[in-house]
Amino acid sequence: MKLLILGATGRVGTEITRMAIADQHDVKVLVRSPGKLAVPPDALTVVQGNVLHQKDLSEAMNGVDIVISALNTDKNDTLSRSMPLIIQEMSDQDLDRLIMVGTAGILNSRTESERYRFQSSESKRRSTTAAEDHLAAYRSLKQSDLKWSVVCPTALIDGRAEGHYRVERDYLPENGKRISVGDTAEFVYSLLGQEEYIYSRVGIAY
Repeated sequence: MKLLILGATGRVGTEITRMAIADQHDVKVLVRSPGKLAVPPDALTVVQGNVLHQKDLSEAMNGVDIVISALNTDKNDTLSRSMPLIIQEMSDQDLDRLIMVGTAGILNSRTESERYRFQSSESKRRSTTAAEDHLAAYRSLKQSDLKWSVVCPTALIDGRAEGHYRVERDYLPENGKRISVGDTAEFVYSLLGQEEYIYSRVGIAY
């Protein structure tokens, strides 16, 4: 399988990239700073560029089967600004499967109907900037023709995969407080071979 991984220098993106290489997939990454990659550059195809530049996305998507986005949020709304460009380029290249790493904040609130978690009392965060960036990206996906899935981890802690996490469509599993980087990456990676969570947000937590 030929994969394009966006956000491959981040915590979750790094682990997804490692798993894909270990399984001998044909892996391509689009990164601004190749020197930040935590995997040997000769084990994959590196495209140096920016997700906000259509020509860089075009080069990166050429010849791939699936796109995985583990892009982080930042103060420049890169995630939400790049998603329409990603969707357009995927459409232009006849690609239809995208898996995105989101945040538990954009899952449905259990206690306040018709609100997202980050808008409700379930959220402990004072700043909503990151959640709003993720939400805008998710809304762009919902309006697209792509076969999308958004994996929404709760508080991410460093650590390897433990393998006993819980997942739930549209909601965070009850009393879920944390999830490791390793288990989040493992679940994202597991979606490559299944269609159960297409057109879904999926909460993940211990």
